[in-house]
Amino acid sequence: MTDLPKTFEPGPIEARWYQQWEESGAFRPARPDAEPFTIVMPPPNVTGSLHIGHALDNTLQDILVRRARMQGKDALWVVGTDHAGIATQMVVERQLNAQQQKRTDFTREQFVDKVWEWKHESGGQITRQLRRLGASCDWANERFTMDEGFSKAVLHTFVELHKRGRVYRDKRLVNWDPKFQTAISDLEVETRDQAGKFWTLRYPLADGSGHIEVATTRPETMLADMAVAVHPEDARYAALVGKQIKLPITGRLIPIVTDEHADPELGSGAVKITPGHDFNDFEVGKRAGFKAAEMFNMLDAAANICQTSDGLVPAELLGLERFEARKRVVALLEADGALVKVEDRTIATPLGDRSGVVIEPWLTDQWYVDVKPLAERVVEATKSGAIKVVPETWSKTWFNWLEGIQPWCVSRQLWWGHRIPAWYDADGNAFVALSAEEAQAQAGDDRVLSQDEDVLDTWFSSALWPFATLGWPDKTEDLARHYPNDVLISGFDILFFWDARMAMQGLEFMDEVPWRTLYLHGLVRDAQGQKMSKSKGNTVDPLGLIDKYGADALRFTMAAMESQGRDIKLDEKRVEGYRNFATKLWNAARFLQMNGVGPSASIAAPQATKPVNRWIIGEVVETLGRLNAAFDDLRFDGMADAIYHFTWGTFCDWYVELVKGGFDEETRAVAGWAFDQILVMLHPFMPFVTEELWHGMGARPYDLIVAQWPEPQASSDAEAKTKVEAIIGFVEGVRTLRSELNVPWTATLVPHVLGAKNEYGNNVFQMIEEEGATLRRMGKVGDAVRAEAPPAGSAQIVVGDTTVAFPLGDAIDLDAERARLAKAAEAAEKDRDSLGARLGNPAFAERAKPEAVAKARADHEARSAEADRLRAALARLG
Repeated sequence: MTDLPKTFEPGPIEARWYQQWEESGAFRPARPDAEPFTIVMPPPNVTGSLHIGHALDNTLQDILVRRARMQGKDALWVVGTDHAGIATQMVVERQLNAQQQKRTDFTREQFVDKVWEWKHESGGQITRQLRRLGASCDWANERFTMDEGFSKAVLHTFVELHKRGRVYRDKRLVNWDPKFQTAISDLEVETRDQAGKFWTLRYPLADGSGHIEVATTRPETMLADMAVAVHPEDARYAALVGKQIKLPITGRLIPIVTDEHADPELGSGAVKITPGHDFNDFEVGKRAGFKAAEMFNMLDAAANICQTSDGLVPAELLGLERFEARKRVVALLEADGALVKVEDRTIATPLGDRSGVVIEPWLTDQWYVDVKPLAERVVEATKSGAIKVVPETWSKTWFNWLEGIQPWCVSRQLWWGHRIPAWYDADGNAFVALSAEEAQAQAGDDRVLSQDEDVLDTWFSSALWPFATLGWPDKTEDLARHYPNDVLISGFDILFFWDARMAMQGLEFMDEVPWRTLYLHGLVRDAQGQKMSKSKGNTVDPLGLIDKYGADALRFTMAAMESQGRDIKLDEKRVEGYRNFATKLWNAARFLQMNGVGPSASIAAPQATKPVNRWIIGEVVETLGRLNAAFDDLRFDGMADAIYHFTWGTFCDWYVELVKGGFDEETRAVAGWAFDQILVMLHPFMPFVTEELWHGMGARPYDLIVAQWPEPQASSDAEAKTKVEAIIGFVEGVRTLRSELNVPWTATLVPHVLGAKNEYGNNVFQMIEEEGATLRRMGKVGDAVRAEAPPAGSAQIVVGDTTVAFPLGDAIDLDAERARLAKAAEAAEKDRDSLGARLGNPAFAERAKPEAVAKARADHEARSAEADRLRAALARLG
């Protein structure tokens, strides 16, 4: 056995052990006869780098998979990356731009080759970073959403959904990103309030009998207006319904129609209807009888003004960028007398989450999945308990979205991604097939076919992750063994992007839920509770924290702060605190080692006769019970709390102190066994330091990563627990008394046990006599004295049901100490009351910054507790 170094240095330990684990195959499932445990990592974008959200998400997954491995399960953690269509294409195009090149300088095939080159050279950054976190994934079978096997699954899914009537092509409005010139999903649109205007326009009736006023935030879209709508019960417009309006600028005639979308209480009660450029208007237009093919589209893919099918857009507007066109259209309306007024307004504006540009509702042909019947199966599975949502509070959101689901637009106008397996003939007829040869066979030899230029939405492929990573559509052994997965750990921000779509596709193609439990964690926020963003400058780099404090400290922080249904307020001081925890564990190991304690020879608890040893065995049993219960409920904060308080408080602070100087054969055996149990229980949370100490305590036949989860085969000992807790209570009381009353350590305190003739008092008296050596060492007390009343000038503590008094006249100046405590208590009470008044002032709570209010509350609590403590100390002196 080699002595452990004096200081704990995480960096070299982490690098050495991770390499050992990966090279030894410890992460591979290798127990074909054992119960399987399967979890899939949400595939990070191949363009990504480790952020604090990844650190949380993957720490929680790793905790579960490491514990399952130690329980003897055939544990598989599926890992891989997502091709991230739009994000990856952005990265590569940015590189080309830096070289004064652009995508269109190349053929599609040449550009895709460049993306693959980038992927091979630079796309593995995040997987290297996940290793630094300690993620024990099955790296030997890492997947990529565009690898050959996965691409086969994607094409099979699209073709099969088409055969089942779930996939179809339709002309509908989509969220169009003019910068990337592709459709994006509702979930990729961020709505932000921006300063804007409200233009009120005057539209003349075609017969010259008057006019009607409408208001809009986008006056340029009037070029594509197809109607004006009024509420069917709005009496003001009853005589106008069915009449024609002559649009300013274009002169086109449009009808006045009725629709409940028009709100009589809002503005004039009349609204312009532009079906080709507004989602609500699209539905109004359909109800008015307009077909999608007839609806006007006044913008091209780059959001520049183009000619509508009626050819009435003035030439001076053609080609103008949309916002430049807005200015020109407003000027033309004003010149025509059609502009009534302009008001400043705050407008909820849709922006692309990646491009940052304003999104346009754009009428275009796209591929859709009819997901309503798929979603219905997910709802049924959740209600039946086949899928359990944790925390349950998310169920309502889950059901609301699934039950109100709209068709899923799955085509994207990109070059990087899974190209849609559809081929068209000259007449626009589509043939969906797995290959060009199959499509040609469908069409016949006399037709020339060309493949669809679009690719599939990234989420279409990642929705197959739980089963396509296991070999589907082939019937593989892995698929039969590891599907469905046990649990999915996910941020709530991808609940609909990914989680719901996995559930739909799993039930559709595997006829089984993809996972039994869906665990949703919150966001990691800064210490003040604000959402992290680069613009605020409050982002936290997890790799920087690992460099500074070690991966174990960051992992334990993530677990300890992960409370169901709450976001995490990450304070670096917490990470530093858990680095100190690792150091505490290290120092405890060194102390045990110096006292001849080595590895335990048994999983079961050793036999013990000493109360302190019987007590610590029982504490291990109780801690394991709390830890297992927290695992069963996925209470990560509860898991961390159980092992932290046992390790730091019960074992290091008390057991090690209580047995100091008394390491006989029994105590060495019990201490070694108990410390082994700590290492095993703590390993899923802090794998590196525990593995190092597992071997540092002595030779082992196997690594801790594959050690057996604790089975103490023992129970809690009530008699030993009562006795040791009395000792702890006595020592804590003495130490508190010394601290609060400034009693110097040089003064020996003589305990006077009150009521020592009754059962409780006699028990305490005997305890002090029997444990005299320990109590002298830990609290510097003298021999016990029986007493019926507290001596003059004494302070008191309570041990169980017994009062123990300590005369202090020779140790401190009692009058001076009373005066000091009273003055300090009054100052604390004054601060408490001042802070309480400030918090009780509505003006402060409403006007002050949230962080200022939070600080005032914390200060109020601290000063209140301080005042109570000082008054209690003063009361001790009588």
